[in-house]
Amino acid sequence: MAETNWAGSHTYRSPIERVRSVEHLQELVAAAPRVRALGSRHSFTDLTDIADADHGVLVSLVDLPTAVVVDPTTRTARVTGHAAYGQVATRLHAAGWALGNLASLPHISVAGAVATGTHGSGTGNGSLATAVASLDLIRSDGERRTVSRGDADFEGSVVALGALGIVTSVTLDVEPTYDVRQDVFTGLSWDALPSAFDAVTSSAYSVSLFTRWGEAGIDQVWLKSRGEQAPSEPLGAVPATTTMHMLDGADPESVTAQGGVPGPWLDRLPHFRMGFTPSRGEELQSEYLVPREHALTAIERLRGLRDLMAPVLQVSELRTVAADGLWLSGSHGHDVVAVHFTWVRDVERVYAVLPAVEAALLPLGARPHWGKCFVAGVDELEPLYPRMADFRSLRARVDPERVFGNAFLDRVIG
Repeated sequence: MAETNWAGSHTYRSPIERVRSVEHLQELVAAAPRVRALGSRHSFTDLTDIADADHGVLVSLVDLPTAVVVDPTTRTARVTGHAAYGQVATRLHAAGWALGNLASLPHISVAGAVATGTHGSGTGNGSLATAVASLDLIRSDGERRTVSRGDADFEGSVVALGALGIVTSVTLDVEPTYDVRQDVFTGLSWDALPSAFDAVTSSAYSVSLFTRWGEAGIDQVWLKSRGEQAPSEPLGAVPATTTMHMLDGADPESVTAQGGVPGPWLDRLPHFRMGFTPSRGEELQSEYLVPREHALTAIERLRGLRDLMAPVLQVSELRTVAADGLWLSGSHGHDVVAVHFTWVRDVERVYAVLPAVEAALLPLGARPHWGKCFVAGVDELEPLYPRMADFRSLRARVDPERVFGNAFLDRVIG
């Protein structure tokens, strides 16, 4: 039976090998001409999938034991790379610890999310990759290596698209566990947004704005606040009177608790509950991270594309991410506003819309999320990443034979 990514939009061309141990993985890497690692398969890059191994082997680490080991002295936790964030969060919370942020769904693997620069939200919160203190990798010779914060190669090795090795363990910064409340508001108008944008996106620890780019403006505002204090109401918006799903007609049972009731961080920071299919399942996704100073211009340009996007768009989400120094991060050097698109699952029609979206956003400095649908290649991407040439040099040094290469990397890195 053919195996696909989470969305069912990409069928893997390469055979999948389920590794039995790290030693088994080392043997496979040392012997294979091309090898790539599968995570939670939540990648949407259908043109040449980021996880596929052209003329090589795909390895799955899901059969390896999941471990979460906290070091209270350093306030870090060493976790297995293939583990889902939801699994890690559950174990951390039980031990009295927490991560500083989570993405919108807890189902994604730690290593895969880190490698693609996946993020949550919050003006003071970096991407999930900024919590990485060290990585344990199997390099192209089959040997184990550890890259730690402060090492010369570290900032080029965290968001690395799987191009430098297969991550077996990740050490993450942790903090004492905490509570979060989630309040939802509706009806933030386009007229109110320009003057309210900075205040709204800074009004809670994590903020999400949902829109379909129509005349209604921002349909829903999700505010996730640490502690019990209620956030300020967005200008002109009103509190939701029932639990809301961001997708029309979707079952709200799958979303995390709303209504301002405080609860553990792992049950509020994601949008979706671990035991349910996140979002709607049958979809494609794109995302572009726009320098914050150009966010309102980006919003106006996308409003102008509403009629083009509407037939294939389910919803858009706007979130904020703090700047970092990771070479291939979407927020490298800039605080950004991430503009996310949940599309219908129709590859041909979605990819027909993306050139217009990118023509609107890339001139503003927007960088596409590495694991989601986009059409830009290295010629368009290189000017957006000041350290792209440095990353290519690092890759040439640690993987000169391109053991971890594939067609996707050829397209976006060169």
